[in-house]
Amino acid sequence: MSGSTPPSSTARADAGGRLIDGVLFDVDDTLIDTRGAFGVALDQIVRAYLPDVDGTRRDEVVAVWRADATGHYARYARGEMGYQEQRMARANELQATFGGALLDDEAYGAWNAVFEDGFTRAWAAHPDAHDTVDLLLAAGVAVGALSNAAVAYQTSKLDRVGLSGRVPMLVGVDTLGVGKPDPRVFLEACRRLGTEPARTAYVGDELDVDARAAVAAGLSGVWVDRPGPRRVEVPDDDIAAAREAGILVVTSLTDLPAALGLVGPQQVNWPTSC
Repeated sequence: MSGSTPPSSTARADAGGRLIDGVLFDVDDTLIDTRGAFGVALDQIVRAYLPDVDGTRRDEVVAVWRADATGHYARYARGEMGYQEQRMARANELQATFGGALLDDEAYGAWNAVFEDGFTRAWAAHPDAHDTVDLLLAAGVAVGALSNAAVAYQTSKLDRVGLSGRVPMLVGVDTLGVGKPDPRVFLEACRRLGTEPARTAYVGDELDVDARAAVAAGLSGVWVDRPGPRRVEVPDDDIAAAREAGILVVTSLTDLPAALGLVGPQQVNWPTSC
């Protein structure tokens, strides 16, 4: 695979040379196309609540929502505010940014119902998710999920896209009361997966919160840098430094098994649907 570095040197190879016994996945924008689902949800919000936003600005609305520049979701992940509190704060920031009315508790309840209707209906796995999980399991690798959302909510996503039977939701922000990048959540997920951190890879779409945080907790970090707009800008120097630190950078889950040394590139026979 082009552009990747070997798994963390802290892991010891087994007799067959394999470094990894377990793979933990992030859920949103790693296994599930959450960016696409946000697009559907926010299209409904624009129609109902932001009448002055024309079609040329729809991508901007999605970008502002995903960026969460004030960091409300990060505060939620640190246990500093509740889920609905952060969601309402983000909703009102979006409304203010694009000329919408301020939402009180009642108005926010209606706003959130519109958002959730579009969001949940649009949940779909990335095209590379199912086959990658199947190949990892066939290689004898333990697989699970660790996310900065609540366990029940993420389980419902995995259920909807047909992954929950193979990718159990092990740790969410409600498991220990905090989320990534706190090293405790990575270690707890490894404990539940039944693998040593040094022989476990964490795969996510965020360079800092996912890949760097995993390495800091003693795991191997994999950043899935999918094509398309990133949630936040990542300087080239940061990417180069991450590679130097042993972080794998892939553009698709298709590259993951070979990048981790679990199979040779010639062994990855992907279906034509990938």
